[in-house]
Amino acid sequence: MFTFTEEEAKIRIAKYIAKEFDEMSKDHDLFVNLGVGIPTMVADHTASKRVFLQAENGMLGVGPVADEAHIDPLLINAGRAKVTETKGCSYMNSADSFGMIRGGHVDATVIGAFEVDEKGNVANWIIPNGKMLGVGGAMDLVSGAKKVYIAMQHVSKKGKSKLVRACSLPVTGYGAVDTVVTEYAVFKFENGQMTLTAKAKGMTFDKLKAITEAEYSIAKNLSDF
Repeated sequence: MFTFTEEEAKIRIAKYIAKEFDEMSKDHDLFVNLGVGIPTMVADHTASKRVFLQAENGMLGVGPVADEAHIDPLLINAGRAKVTETKGCSYMNSADSFGMIRGGHVDATVIGAFEVDEKGNVANWIIPNGKMLGVGGAMDLVSGAKKVYIAMQHVSKKGKSKLVRACSLPVTGYGAVDTVVTEYAVFKFENGQMTLTAKAKGMTFDKLKAITEAEYSIAKNLSDF
């Protein structure tokens, strides 16, 4: 089976999500929260000026990662990476930032995950005995955002599918996921049903099935990316 390097995989995922947001914003402004990890990379690939990216630490109008010539030590995203600001960028305290999230004012959030199961449940905050600090804003995001996107690599570092029949790790949100994007496939959830809507060019159905534990249906208008 063809593979991508870890960096290639992350970029593919971020680019796909950014493109989808650019399409969605053609009709209206879109307010999107970006979580830690791959989600923060979406800011590097979003082209639409109607997509407004939020970091939960209180920045609304997050731009791409800053190069050496444009670093401002006070401008960081949720992952503490040095970022730029877009035109009209605004700032708020943590309470107001989470008020925006909890109040249902975020159109979509992009977060990572350890597991997503075929019912749209997501586990993304702790692996028992691991080194994660805690749930952070994830539970607020999966309950407050109108759409939940999961940006994650298809398999774990041990080669195990991260798309599972049922989550074995502590669940962050039940039935919360709308879309999962991996380097190999895109899955949508509707009424508790998991559907493959896009797959990587060159990826066969058999190969995809071999690395995906979860059961899913295939969309009639399946596309390649």
